[in-house]
Amino acid sequence: MPDAPAPAPVPLDRSAFAADAVTVAQALIGTTLLVDGVGGVVVETEAYDCEDPASHAFNGPTPRNAPMFGPIGHAYVYRSYGLHWCLNLVCDASQLGSAVLIRAIAPTEGIAIMRDRRGLEALRLLCAGPGRLAQALAVTGAMTGLPLDAPPFRLLPRTEAEPAIAVGPRIGLTRGVATPWRFGLAGSPFLSKPFR
Repeated sequence: MPDAPAPAPVPLDRSAFAADAVTVAQALIGTTLLVDGVGGVVVETEAYDCEDPASHAFNGPTPRNAPMFGPIGHAYVYRSYGLHWCLNLVCDASQLGSAVLIRAIAPTEGIAIMRDRRGLEALRLLCAGPGRLAQALAVTGAMTGLPLDAPPFRLLPRTEAEPAIAVGPRIGLTRGVATPWRFGLAGSPFLSKPFR
């Protein structure tokens, strides 16, 4: 008699975002992020909280960063340098203004769609960096404030219990440069930049 198929993984709900940004940023490594069924395994994140001078929340709420001060488990999407959308996941109800930037994923679902959106074939470059990732997943500012446990988002738990996580300083900042709040799946070829 053939083995019964494994049950489908249960998507993460908003309780997965109840911890501080550093904890959530590490816990997201190895999860699977899908937007309308397109996406892959999260391999790189950065943490930000309201006491961090590099955070959009550092000077308090504004119309732009309002989702960071809203309920946890929602998206905060902003445009970087007026060019690229960036996807952040709001966390830590005990410290409003906390979020995790998704910097890179390893593409696994909807690869042909991502290649079409990005206009390139190289699998490694499809989602290696927050702007590339947002373009490949068709993330836009219209998604800011949306819940992460409802369409178009789907976040699935890790398939590996404790992946090896690399730690280092965040990228492209002028403040909080040395803070070691960038996390990545050790050895992944899909990182935006290697860890030192």
